[in-house]
Amino acid sequence: MAKGKKKVETVFMVCEETGDHNYTLRRKSGGEKLKLNKYSPRLRRISVHVEKKK
Repeated sequence: MAKGKKKVETVFMVCEETGDHNYTLRRKSGGEKLKLNKYSPRLRRISVHVEKKK
């Protein structure tokens, strides 16, 4: 029996303050949008990043 492939999509993590695309992630489709504290090179500090689709 062959198993079906899981749907994986590429999403960008965008800084809320600057609007820069700093990170990319591959994750399963569906679910809630991610909201993570990540490092922003432009601000040189940690800020909130939200998920944005391609």
